[in-house]
Amino acid sequence: MPKRFISLTELAEILDISAAQAYALVRSGDLPAIKIGGRGQWRVETSVLEDYIQRMYAETADFVRAQGDRDSG
Repeated sequence: MPKRFISLTELAEILDISAAQAYALVRSGDLPAIKIGGRGQWRVETSVLEDYIQRMYAETADFVRAQGDRDSG
């Protein structure tokens, strides 16, 4: 059974970013996450991460199109 939640350390590894960048993503609300337990450890649901990745692909495509429009105008 696949894991439902991942830690920020795992998130950082998956996205190939630093732990500080992973923390910033969840603290800013860009990537929804929950705090669990007495120590308040952050966890990201894997389905939410997949949604985030798809959203970033769409935003990147929009950015590239906008740059192309700007360059050709």
